[in-house]
Amino acid sequence: MSRTDVLDREVGRALSALSATAKQGLGDPALAELVVIRASQLNHCAFCLDMHLAIAREHGVSERQLDLLAAWEEAEGVFDERERAALALTEAVTVLTDGFVPDDVYADAAKHFDDGRLAHLIGLIVAINNWNRVMVARRIPPGGYRP
Repeated sequence: MSRTDVLDREVGRALSALSATAKQGLGDPALAELVVIRASQLNHCAFCLDMHLAIAREHGVSERQLDLLAAWEEAEGVFDERERAALALTEAVTVLTDGFVPDDVYADAAKHFDDGRLAHLIGLIVAINNWNRVMVARRIPPGGYRP
């Protein structure tokens, strides 16, 4: 089943465009994949995990990082400060436990990303959360990704 089979074609194109634009603007394909994988872990999206783990490997993300991503906070020395700031922001935006992104999480991300890249990072987090919700709601199983 393709992405366009699970929702309206125009909605699918819009979500795909947002994802592509955000990834391109972030300018770091490996980091982009870490971000979308972490959000997909939090949202339990098997389809997105299957797809983005494969893409991450294509972009040279190490198996060690992929293995420890779910425990990135405890995995000292595996993720650099910039990656950790992006992952913290990913979790804050994805979960929104208190209804907002904590100031310290946002400030830390802003130290590592200029305004444009920060906007693209947030756009990427929003985009993958949209995809996760579509794929989980439609109960799309892993295995349908074709590069």
